[in-house]
Amino acid sequence: RTTLVIAHRLSTVEHADQVLVLDGGKLVEQGTHAQLLARGGLYAHLHRMQFRESEAG
Repeated sequence: RTTLVIAHRLSTVEHADQVLVLDGGKLVEQGTHAQLLARGGLYAHLHRMQFRESEAG
């Protein structure tokens, strides 16, 4: 079964088999949550920003 999830909260897609990252309507990254964090690209940047905000309050 294939399910497409569009999310702004990255915690929603942490357990997905594949995460596609779009920027300006273009595919810029693809991989698992762990792979994308390890690459240090846009997904990792957004993840750091989002979880820094949630830790702050």
